[in-house]
Amino acid sequence: MTEIVTPGAGLVYMKVGTHANEPFEQIFERKRKEIEDEGFALWGYGGNTCHPLSMVQPFAQGIHDQGGIIRLVMQPMNSRHFAVSMRAGEYSADALNWAAVPPGINVLGSRFALKVTNLREEPFELPLSQTQVAIGPTAGRRGDRYIKGHVDKACLEVTGVPEDDDTAVEIKLVADLVEPYAVFVR
Repeated sequence: MTEIVTPGAGLVYMKVGTHANEPFEQIFERKRKEIEDEGFALWGYGGNTCHPLSMVQPFAQGIHDQGGIIRLVMQPMNSRHFAVSMRAGEYSADALNWAAVPPGINVLGSRFALKVTNLREEPFELPLSQTQVAIGPTAGRRGDRYIKGHVDKACLEVTGVPEDDDTAVEIKLVADLVEPYAVFVR
C-alpha cells in the first residue's frame, strides 16, 4: 500500500472523467503542461460536497497546520459531463477578491477549482472503508458509506482501521494541493 494511505492522512477524493466535452486523458496532459508552464494548475469541479470555503480550505489548512500534505486522489470513471466549455477568466479564494487566471491555465465549465501541483500517475487501491468524512454535516461517516450514487467527491481522513467489508477503489492519479487549496472561478 502507498504511503498516501496512512492513518491521519488528508485526501480530497474525486471521481474524474470527461469534463466540458474534453476527454480525461487530454485534461490530464493539459494540466501537467499548466503546472510545467505556470507552477500550478487549477483542477475544475462543481457541486457543494467540496465547497471551497466551508469544506476544502478549512480541512486542508488543518492538515497543513499538522505538517501534512493534502492530496487529491482521482478515480477515473465513465463520465457524460458535456457542459459548456467556457474558460474561467478569474479565480478567488474568498469570492470577494478576484485575480486573473494566468494565461497558461484553462479552467473549463466549472464553478470551483483545486489548486494543484505535482500531478502524477500513481495507481493504488484506496480502501474507502478505512476513511471517514473529515468535515461538514456528515463528518465521521465511513467513506464507503458516503461515496455512493451521485456523490463523486469528498474530503476524507484515513483512519486505517480495517473493516470486515473493506471496499477499495482504484486510484490512478494523485496531485498535491497548495494554498489556498480550493478557489471559486468565473
